[in-house]
Amino acid sequence: MMKVADMHYGNGAVSRCRDVLASEFDFCSDMNTTLFLKRMLDAEKPDFVAFTGDNIFGPSAADAAESLLQVFSPVLESGLPWAAVLGNHDQESTMNREELMSFISLLDYSVSQINPSAEDIINNARDNIGKDIDGFGNYNLRVHGASGSNLANNSVLNLFFLDSGDREIVQGIRTYGWIKESQLSWLRSVFGEFEGQKQDVNYLTGPTTPPALGFFHIPIPEVRDLYYQEIVGHFQEGVACSFVNAGALRTFISIGDVKAVFIGHDHTNDFCGNLGGIWFCYGGGFGYHGYGKAGWARRARVILAELGKGERGWMGVQRIKTWKRLDDENLSKIHEQVLWESQPSQ
Repeated sequence: MMKVADMHYGNGAVSRCRDVLASEFDFCSDMNTTLFLKRMLDAEKPDFVAFTGDNIFGPSAADAAESLLQVFSPVLESGLPWAAVLGNHDQESTMNREELMSFISLLDYSVSQINPSAEDIINNARDNIGKDIDGFGNYNLRVHGASGSNLANNSVLNLFFLDSGDREIVQGIRTYGWIKESQLSWLRSVFGEFEGQKQDVNYLTGPTTPPALGFFHIPIPEVRDLYYQEIVGHFQEGVACSFVNAGALRTFISIGDVKAVFIGHDHTNDFCGNLGGIWFCYGGGFGYHGYGKAGWARRARVILAELGKGERGWMGVQRIKTWKRLDDENLSKIHEQVLWESQPSQ
């Protein structure tokens, strides 16, 4: 799958690039963002594309619907399933956040949801979880096993998406949004359903629940701690996050199945770092109308979930890898790493 962060699309050819070399500026616009996305789709041939917010740059978008249609056009044309969440700039045009997620959820091949599916809410009705969840764009997607395998009707990978908000005023101080307790309660309920539902990942492993990957826009505060730890990639700007911490990291760790979380927002950070056994990975800025760093190529992250091969066919996810590609002449591949690998039973 491919993860696209911070496209910051405006109005197409009339929206000029930011932070590019002087030699590139005269002929650079949103169309460069579109071309990069098309090149990535052709080169990587992903099965799925996840957009992690600031898909459009609201202040520059004259019409939110038109900008969304343009920004997603390459993936709409590809026929690939895709999903998106919102950033802090998407709603600054002509649609509010609920309208944006409604529009995105109705586009061709989109598997995005405005909020938890009816099935998820019904399953948790006894606890009244999911009905009054904060934000728009909180949902879980279950990836089933290979067709014809014993796991064809079971989830082998969970992808959860959260709305990290935009801006808020707390005690008179303006700060970025954050993931709220109502969202975390819903998430805990979703993964509680998998307790006791064990499955073999491959013939070498013991029983386990499916691994999970998370996607949202604004980093959690603990990502700042990675400045002092070993990372893979570049840490080039301060982590812009809320000063409010509702305990998202603690929830992710307690779930036990979350292996990696993919974020955006800080365009010149593209690193992966580990917090409590979970990898937190930026993608680096993708779009040319968003800020960047002249001479530092726009980039995208690729995520590969590899299935194990058992004696009787394909099994569950055995390994999760990631790398990035740069928007240069060769779509250079950098920083390949293994995020998670199933361990053989003892």
